[in-house]
Amino acid sequence: MIQELFNLEGKVALITGGTHGIGMAIGKVLGKAGAKVCVNDLSEEKLAACKAEYAKEGIDVYTLVFNVTDEAAVDTAISQIEADLGGVDILVNNAGIIKRVPILDMPVEDYKQVIDVDLVAPLIVAKRVAPGMIKKRAGKIINMCSMMSVYGRNSVSAYASAKGGLKLLTANMCCEWAKYGVQINGIGPGYIATSQTAPIREDGHPFNDLVMMRTPAARWGEPEDIGNAALFLASKASEFVNGHILYVDGGILANFGYVKGENDIEE
Repeated sequence: MIQELFNLEGKVALITGGTHGIGMAIGKVLGKAGAKVCVNDLSEEKLAACKAEYAKEGIDVYTLVFNVTDEAAVDTAISQIEADLGGVDILVNNAGIIKRVPILDMPVEDYKQVIDVDLVAPLIVAKRVAPGMIKKRAGKIINMCSMMSVYGRNSVSAYASAKGGLKLLTANMCCEWAKYGVQINGIGPGYIATSQTAPIREDGHPFNDLVMMRTPAARWGEPEDIGNAALFLASKASEFVNGHILYVDGGILANFGYVKGENDIEE
């Protein structure tokens, strides 16, 4: 049955940074599909708050405090997941940071921090779960990439560098692990309506106007749009999809020159 393609019953899904925003939306969708959802953060308070938020959707989320850039901490945490729940079947490398600073003003240490969190950490976590997936000859790794995996923007050099690297890391993971039955793909979100983007989504805000003019779908994406894409990549439905970045962007990368009203054809 078609429903069975998207059934994640019995699967353990680790969503790094899944306490809010897009990460939480992914966690909720995978949880509703039957997966046992695990999320991490550096803050016990954030984990307690997110646990209550997941519970509103009937999802009993498993939470851990650990730093995704700390190899020893990652090893300890995933060992705990394995002891309590079993091996990780689905990994969503979602944890990330951004620093909006012009290149000439950005301290090298800040640049390195973004690279560590957004590029090195996905490698650390994936390296820890991949051997178990290879042994089972089954597993799903989803790396959260970005539209800035393919183009640059002003003042986000570190983030774009990391996400461009993550796109190619995804391809290389596929080249090495696909033969063992593991699917490694990425998601590139477009402009998504989250609490972080709320201030710039108001009518009349220049960035909101830019998004609305340049996105053929003429709207901001919803976190659930990313969650639904993650469900596809985490499910049996994507068994022959590998090394691919799925851009969920309302068409903005397909036609970045689109201007609403200017390019429309009246029906």
